[in-house]
Amino acid sequence: MRVRFIALVPFVVVAGFPLYWMVVTATRRQDELFGGDVHWLPDVTRLGTAFTAAVDGAPMLRWLTNSAFVAAGTTVLSLALAVLAAYALSRFSFRGRGVLGFALFATQMLPEALIVVPLYALFLTLGLLNNLWGLVLGNTAFAMPVAVWIIKTAMDAIPREIEEAAALDGCSRYAMLRRVVLPLTAPSLAAAAVLAFFDSWNEFLLANTFMVDEEKWPASKGLASFVGEFVTPMPTVMSAALLFTLPAVVFFLLVQRHIVAGLTAGAVKG
Repeated sequence: MRVRFIALVPFVVVAGFPLYWMVVTATRRQDELFGGDVHWLPDVTRLGTAFTAAVDGAPMLRWLTNSAFVAAGTTVLSLALAVLAAYALSRFSFRGRGVLGFALFATQMLPEALIVVPLYALFLTLGLLNNLWGLVLGNTAFAMPVAVWIIKTAMDAIPREIEEAAALDGCSRYAMLRRVVLPLTAPSLAAAAVLAFFDSWNEFLLANTFMVDEEKWPASKGLASFVGEFVTPMPTVMSAALLFTLPAVVFFLLVQRHIVAGLTAGAVKG
C-alpha cells in the first residue's frame, strides 16, 4: 500500500500543479508576475482581494449561475433521452436499429464548428438565439449520443432473465427500467452525467455564437471577455478561472462517490 501511495504522488502533483499555479497567479500583483523573480508561493493575504476583484469587475456570479443552469439542464435532458434510447437499442429489435446506432455514433465525427451556421439559422427560426435553453438543446445534441452508447453498453451486460423474472411478478416495462435496469447501470449513468456536465460547462463555441446579452453569458464566455486588446489582468483572470473551476471539481467529487457506490448497487445473488 505504501509503495502504491508513493507511486501515485508524482501523478497527483502533476495533475494538481495547474490548479496550484492558478492560485499563485491570482494572489500576485501584475508587476510581480512579469518581474524577474519567480514567486512559487501564493500570497494568502491577497486571496480575498483577488476574488473580490473578479466579482466586482464583472457579473461573474451571474455568469456562473448561467453556466450551472446550462450544465444542469444538459445533464438532465441528456440522461433522460439517453436512458430511453439506450434501452430501446439494447432490448428491442426493430428495423433500422443498426442505422440508428451508427447515426448516433456518426454525430461525434462532426466538429461543432461545422454545424454552427445551420444551427444558428435553426435557432433564429425557433427564437432560441440569446436564450439559455438554446444552449441546453445545442449541448444536449452533442452530449446525448455519447451517453447513449455508455448506458447501452451497461444495459447489454444485464441478463435478460432478470427482467423476465420481474415481468412474471407483474412489473411493467417502465417499472422494469426504473426498478431493475437503472440501479444496475448506476456507474454508467454517473459516468454519462459527468461527461454531459463537463461538456456543457466548458463549452464555448455555441455560447460565443448564440449569446449576445452580457447578463446571459455563461462563465466560459465571460472568462474570455477578461482578455483585453492591450492589457490582460492575469490575477483577475486567474481568480475568475478559479471560481469557474471549483464548482466543476465539487460536482466531480460528488458524482465520484455515486460511481463507487454504484459498483455494488443492484448486485444479484447467484
